[in-house]
Amino acid sequence: MLNEEKIRLMTGLAMFEKRAEKDVFPVNRYFKGDYVSGHMIRAFLSYTFSCVVCLGLWLLYSIEEILNTLDIEKLLQMAKDIGFYYVLGLLVYLAITWIVYARRYAAAAKGMKIYQAKLHRLAKKYENQSGQKESEGGKHQ
Repeated sequence: MLNEEKIRLMTGLAMFEKRAEKDVFPVNRYFKGDYVSGHMIRAFLSYTFSCVVCLGLWLLYSIEEILNTLDIEKLLQMAKDIGFYYVLGLLVYLAITWIVYARRYAAAAKGMKIYQAKLHRLAKKYENQSGQKESEGGKHQ
């Protein structure tokens, strides 16, 4: 005889696995600090690469103006300004990255708790069913 509650649990677990395949299960392999810091390192590298590309394009665009003025003090001040805005933007970007991935980890951890609770409930159903079969088998003999 089919147990409808077990079927509902198994179907719910399968649907959860399908939906959360890319979001929840990869997070389960890391501690929160490792997960967040890994994404922050990636964010640092991508932000730095983007800034270098943008700076290179800007330099190519305004090379004539820079070479015409060629004032060392002005160039040093420009370099300081660029460095300041780079660090400021980097700090803001890393703060946003930390907030986003900390929340994603928390949501995934919550989802994993629900998933594990459903798995535990399903295992209990199987234990109860096997215990009932053994007791029924003992009565008939």
